Amino acid sequence: MKKRLIGGVVATAILIPVAAFAASGVIDMPTRTPMTTEQVKVDEVGKSTLEKLYLAYPETKSFEIIDASNVQGDVSKGKNVTNMKQTSIVLQEKGGTGKKITLHTNGSTGEIEHVIQENWEPKEKSLITLTDQEIKTKVNDLIDKMYGNVEQYKVAIEQMENPNQKTWMLNYTNEMFEEPVYQVFVQDNTISLTKIVGIPTAPDTPSNMKVEGLFSFNGKPDYTADNFLNDEKLFALLKISPTELKQELAKGKTVVEIAASKNVTKQQVLDVIAETQARGQLQGDGVAITEKALKEMMEAIEPKVLPVIEHKTETEW
Repeated sequence: MKKRLIGGVVATAILIPVAAFAASGVIDMPTRTPMTTEQVKVDEVGKSTLEKLYLAYPETKSFEIIDASNVQGDVSKGKNVTNMKQTSIVLQEKGGTGKKITLHTNGSTGEIEHVIQENWEPKEKSLITLTDQEIKTKVNDLIDKMYGNVEQYKVAIEQMENPNQKTWMLNYTNEMFEEPVYQVFVQDNTISLTKIVGIPTAPDTPSNMKVEGLFSFNGKPDYTADNFLNDEKLFALLKISPTELKQELAKGKTVVEIAASKNVTKQQVLDVIAETQARGQLQGDGVAITEKALKEMMEAIEPKVLPVIEHKTETEW
């Protein structure tokens, strides 16, 4: 998924969240449980998801919830077993023929991991009739409204090798991460957006995203560092709650400065975050976690962690 997809499977990828699609050949997915509109509105994850959508697109408050479900269960891949929690909600303009949006939210972190936007452009000028720059603009708008601060990413767009149907793939990257932060497919009149970085893929990666948007930029949540800083061991080291950390960062302090006020060194902060990330990376790759492998991985990750713990909110990365 990092670079290309075989043309014949792109249509499927548009409809199925990437995480589920990538795993479908090697695991049995847990069964989905349907939810009523009333259940969605009182469910903690469902309610939070709708609030984020309504804030991003106020017009969707008038949309109908036409489908909703949740899934929870153990998912095994090789020797790794993780507990999958996901809530999915599909909304559409009343009448059933207009704009449609699908949201897949991680039930553990509360983060919207997948967004599928359909029929938001008029049929006479659908997405695939637009220029590359116009497509980028449409996708940028979706990311900016749903996640904020799209300016911090570099974007690469290419047309997929799919002779049966025009399909574009857009990868949004940031130098702090090896993988794309967002991967997007545009096909027909549909934008399918997946947030790659920040989605837990192994048991030792942060599995409970306590707070989103720890940093902000131009008054909008900046989710770039959430995966690094939502670390239980970091909270324990600093003797601080996730909410308290966000409040301190909002004052313009860096993580390093907050740590210093608690007699914790920069290196201690680096070690804690790098070890969590390294263990998750090694286990996700199926590599034995030896002392040597862990040390080498931590050394490779530390340069990516450093800008995060020295960053001040409302400043450019």
